[in-house]
Amino acid sequence: MVDRRSVYRTVDRVLNTVRLGSIYGMRLDTNPVPADWTHITKIDPESKKKVPIAFSRYLRYTDAVSVGGSADVTDENTVETFRLLEYVSTPAFHEPSEPQHVTEESQAKSEFLAVPQVLNGTDEAFVADFGAGVEYIRETMAPALLSNVPLLSSDLKDRLAAILTGVMLEAAVTEAYIIQNPESAAARESGVTEADLVDPGGAKHRGLAAEHVLQAEILYLEYSGTFGGEDAAAMLEAIASGLEWTRLWYGGGIDTRDKTAAMLEAGADAVVVGDVFHRIATEETALTNQYLNDRGPDATAPGKIGVWIEQEIDVSETAAAQYLSTIPSVTDPIATAQRCLCSGVRARSRLRAEFDSSSTSGAGKVSESTLRAVTDAIGGNVTDPKLFSQRLIEAIRNKEQSYIPASKFDVTVGSCG
Repeated sequence: MVDRRSVYRTVDRVLNTVRLGSIYGMRLDTNPVPADWTHITKIDPESKKKVPIAFSRYLRYTDAVSVGGSADVTDENTVETFRLLEYVSTPAFHEPSEPQHVTEESQAKSEFLAVPQVLNGTDEAFVADFGAGVEYIRETMAPALLSNVPLLSSDLKDRLAAILTGVMLEAAVTEAYIIQNPESAAARESGVTEADLVDPGGAKHRGLAAEHVLQAEILYLEYSGTFGGEDAAAMLEAIASGLEWTRLWYGGGIDTRDKTAAMLEAGADAVVVGDVFHRIATEETALTNQYLNDRGPDATAPGKIGVWIEQEIDVSETAAAQYLSTIPSVTDPIATAQRCLCSGVRARSRLRAEFDSSSTSGAGKVSESTLRAVTDAIGGNVTDPKLFSQRLIEAIRNKEQSYIPASKFDVTVGSCG
């Protein structure tokens, strides 16, 4: 009599051998994370982390956007961030720090779900947190998806929920982390202390485990807010020597072209940039206030802003130029930053003038000059810049009834900054 379990195990082994043969024998790139991504921009849903009005102009140059953070992130502000990014052509994926941040809407709007796994943290962070995520999918998300299917017995629903759980986890991307900054929020969340930091040899071992045991699509060397320098370069070289299929990413303190180049040359497939992008929003607001104070009533006249920025601002020292300099494909980050800052300041100046006027005359139709300024700031990286601009202006006027999260721009009626 045929042993069915033996047959099943044989089939499973054959399929796995075929998979390994395609990856390591035939060198087929089956990793769903694109190999040509070299620059990732991280947008934190946390309410304190703002984005510039000209956000889509900047994001046209990055390869992808990662949505996620370690502090004050909720399912609500995660969905709001994805609602903002759904208009942008740059692909966005979700990197949740808690299972509850994953919702049907966030899944529908993201390119893929990247499930973090910290390789040098506590057992709680590695095993229990991942188990909690599986539990959330198995006991909350899957049953919710099946709730509207009629005539299912409880036993069949349970089996289908188990299948759906497996399918959703199979579709997700595993993002293995090595965290090397014990002072960071990510380290605190995952229990990484000074004693848990690894050397290049230990990093390589974790990289091998990530690829061959976890089958992780991404290995992320994370210095979180600080630049790893030569230490990070040595780690990347060691890790890269053991990886063939897994993408190797570096994040932490990237704010210049030289830092990007150093990490890519050391073996990283991509760098992840976050803090400097959020600083552009603060900069855009500050420059708008400075410009309006300098130029007075005629500040919004055509051509004035570009001249003022050129004469008064050292663009090379701005967060905008720093961010753009981290993107290898941007050949002239200073000139590009000047154009982006000019469009952002013009849009904020026009919005401020519009709302100051409407506060005394009552809300009415937005002027064509304001709509043009906001549309120019948004740029061509959205499906319909004019329509998006109209919706954004309406959202700023009426935040409580808005689909677009206007609060992410830090623009208020009566004070554009």
